[in-house]
Amino acid sequence: MMTNGSMARALAGTFNPGDEADKLLGILAWCASAAGVAGVIITGMLLALQLHRGEPGEGASHMRKLAIVLGGCVLAATAGPIIQFLGPLTI
Repeated sequence: MMTNGSMARALAGTFNPGDEADKLLGILAWCASAAGVAGVIITGMLLALQLHRGEPGEGASHMRKLAIVLGGCVLAATAGPIIQFLGPLTI
């Protein structure tokens, strides 16, 4: 009789995601890049609108938004290479 741990090891040893997983990861990477570009454009538009209206404000709020967007871009861009560096993640 197999316990939960040995069953998980047996399934992990035979798991092969195949080409479909690579295609899905590629699509997700492109979506993350597009979301990052959109985030930078939206942040720039908000900054331009604030300056056009003549509203006094500090650029810190826009810089914070830009830092969050760029941090997300870096996370999305480095996720794949980090996983490849770690190698096969078997249980």
